[in-house]
Formats: sequence, C-alpha cells, structure tokens
Amino acid sequence: MKMLRRLTLALLTLATWGAATASQAGTGLMELPGLLGDGPITVFYPSSSADEPVQRGPFQLQLAWQGSPVRGNGRLIVITHGSGGNPWVHTDLARAMVAAGFVVALPEHAGDNSKDPSTPGPESWKRRPAEVSRAIDAVAQNNRLAPLLTLDKVGVFGGSAGGHTALTLAGGAWSPARFRQHCEAHIADDFSSCVGFITRLHGNLLDGLKKWFALTVIRHRFGDETAYTHQDPRIQAAVASVPFAADFDMTTLATPSIALGLVTAGMDVNQVPRFHSDAVLAACQDRCTHVAHLPDASHGAMLSPMPPLHLLSDVQTALLGDPPGFDRKMLPEVDARIVAFFAQHLQPLHPFQPVP
Repeated sequence: MKMLRRLTLALLTLATWGAATASQAGTGLMELPGLLGDGPITVFYPSSSADEPVQRGPFQLQLAWQGSPVRGNGRLIVITHGSGGNPWVHTDLARAMVAAGFVVALPEHAGDNSKDPSTPGPESWKRRPAEVSRAIDAVAQNNRLAPLLTLDKVGVFGGSAGGHTALTLAGGAWSPARFRQHCEAHIADDFSSCVGFITRLHGNLLDGLKKWFALTVIRHRFGDETAYTHQDPRIQAAVASVPFAADFDMTTLATPSIALGLVTAGMDVNQVPRFHSDAVLAACQDRCTHVAHLPDASHGAMLSPMPPLHLLSDVQTALLGDPPGFDRKMLPEVDARIVAFFAQHLQPLHPFQPVP
C-alpha cells in the first residue's frame, strides 16, 4: 500500500510538472506589502520571463524579478519560515512548487526573522497563523496574481517554528504552559528546543547553571494555559517539516482537520524527534502522511540553499549543519514528494496557459 501511494504521488508530480514546463520560462519573484503592519511577503510564481541572476543577502539566485506572471495550476501555497528565517533558504522548494504550477508566498514573521529575531518561541507562535492568513489576503488583493488563483484550497508548508504553525493550521491546539511543562520535564534531553540558538549543553560544570537559568526564565514567561488555535477554511493541506510540537495537546492532532503531511529527520538534535515529530506521527497514525523521512539528516536539511556556514554561529552550525554522510543530492526527490502531496490534496485546476 505504501509503495502504491508513493508511486501515485510520483505520477502526480510528473503530470503536474510536465504541464507546467510547457509554457513557463522562469520563476517569477515579487514582493508584496504586508497587511495591518505585517512585514513584506515574498512571492515566487510561474513567469514567462527568463530567469536572471538575483542577489539576496549572501544568496546568488536565478529568478525573474518582477517577471510577467503566467497562469499556473490556480493554487497557492504559503511557506512559513523557521525561527530567525527568511525566504531565500526555501528557494529550491519554492522553485519546485512553481515548476508544478503553484504560486508560493512567504510572509515575514514579526519578531522571528533574520532581520529581527527579537521574540522567537511562544510569543511568535501566537502571531504566526494569523500572519499566514493575512498573507493569503494580500495575494488575493494583488491585481497581478489574484486573477490567476482560486483560493478555496490553499496549502501551507512550514519547518521548525513554521512546522509548529502548520500543525496549528491543521487543527492542533497548543499552550505556553505546555511548553513550560515540556521544558521542566526534559530540559536536559531537549535543551535546544527550550532555549533556541543561544547556547548548548557540553557535559561540563556550566550545564547545571545553563539549565537552571533557562528554567527560571521559562517559568517566569510561560504560565499561560490558553489553548491557542487558528482556523482558516481556505487552508486545506499542510506539511510540517521537523516541527516543534511538544507543546501541543496531541489529542487535537489525532484527527487533523485538513490533510496533514510530515517530513522528519533522524539526526535532529534541535527538535528531538521523540518529543516532536514522532509524537505527532504516533497521534495521527494513518490519518496523516509521512511524506519523507531523512534518517541521516539534521534539523537544517530542508534549508535549501543552505546559508553559508561562515555566517552561522557555532551553535547554529551544530544544530543546523549537515551530519557527515548526509547527501543533499536527495533533496530534489523530497521536494518532489512535498509537491506531489499538495498536488494530490489541493486538486490543481488547470495546466499552464499564457495569461491573455
């Protein structure tokens, strides 16, 4: 049954991809203003314009800046970036989605992006789902993109903190108090999940002080027992990649409200799988889809292109860098599985046609 499912997904991908490449010359790139004071929204889309070199931060990319849109498959996917993230580390996945006909929007999450990492964790997690909904609204108001889309079936992809957002949009309920309780119970075993990219445990005399200080801050800040949820009827499918998930009431993810897929990494030390992705899979079982498992990968596997290592701190490199033996040549296959999952559950409306 699993082999049949994988074959079906692969065939869906090939069919959609083939329709796309018939009239697409490049991957368009534009930036939309956010709504209600939100940051900018980066949009990748099918374009009849040719790709050209585009520099964004340290990344040299091939994209069609402000290129002419062409009609894709009529569907939108929102990518919600991880903590401290930006759009560019998701460019390869976005290009694969565009090649299959999707328009892809990436909102900048307030206080938890590469330009402003001031409020990561639960404070950001409260805001993120509504930021995704407003990103959909912003695309719907754009006169170049809106005529090409039908927004009754939107997909969401998110990794890490973005995976937390994806789980929330799939019907999950979480609370800051559950975050605190998880860290109180597992501070040593899942330290990075509780403190982020600030520091690590090294098995020395400082570890006790680090754990004491972290728990003191967490207990002070995260006592809120409110169950946070967010519904947007337009969102009909989500993929959570290496998500932070230990603060969810797993009964709310036992039967996801929309099609839910997961991407997992066997060597993830930032969100230790048994507390996060494995717990979600155990809860939803055959009611969700294990889209891909990367046994030799770390937490940063789905960042593609990967940020240059010289720009990362030692802690970030240890938590996000590729373990020895992990081959990034497999990522296009993973991207194809993700694209096929969305093609299956969002039911693309039509193949590419040039815009009249």
